[in-house]
Amino acid sequence: MKKALSVLALLFLTNQFIFAQRVAFINSQTIREKFPEAQQAQQRVQSMTDEWKRELDAMQLRIDNLEFEIKKNRLVWTEAERLAKENELLTFKKQREENARQIFEPNGKYDNAVKTVFTGVEEKIFAAVQQVGADKGFDIILDQSIQPLPYVNYKYDLTVNVLKVLGVEVAELEKELQDKIEKDPRNVETESKVPRKRSRTSKRDDPEQDSNRKFEKESDPSKPPVNPDEIKQMSKPR
Repeated sequence: MKKALSVLALLFLTNQFIFAQRVAFINSQTIREKFPEAQQAQQRVQSMTDEWKRELDAMQLRIDNLEFEIKKNRLVWTEAERLAKENELLTFKKQREENARQIFEPNGKYDNAVKTVFTGVEEKIFAAVQQVGADKGFDIILDQSIQPLPYVNYKYDLTVNVLKVLGVEVAELEKELQDKIEKDPRNVETESKVPRKRSRTSKRDDPEQDSNRKFEKESDPSKPPVNPDEIKQMSKPR
């Protein structure tokens, strides 16, 4: 029971901490697509990847030709010739598999190339995000392309701001963002309904109307007039 209460207390404190922060978000994929230096880095990585694939394709073609040759001549070759060709085929297959593994395995040639080429670009993007976050007064900035955000208010999308810091032309993106913000009903300014103050000269508090009502009451013709002798008789002490 105590453990459960401790967990609930921790979750409560965590939520309170999160709610106390100002949170915004970016889309790093959009930033990389629009940032010229990121596009150039991607092209360099793609060129290296295409070269590696050509090497692997050439090895696969050699393997395919050797397999065809073995099937074609299996009845013509001697046992020794057939075994030699099969060993050669096995060697080529292992070599291709090893090359592909070295290129595309985790921390292989491809990952190292991406890390090397993109390091400078990522540092510039990170610095721009830090600058925008500090200037706008946000405590946390999430990345929409890494962590899907199912419910967001685009008023807190800083992608365009980051691209501006990086020197990218963002007129079109800025217009699209503004349209999203204006279409969000949460951002529509609603007219505040302030109760109308009652006038001091309202019907209930109008002294002129009170005076008229008093006069009408006193001058009611349905009541008999008051006799002065009766008033004197009532005022005598008994």
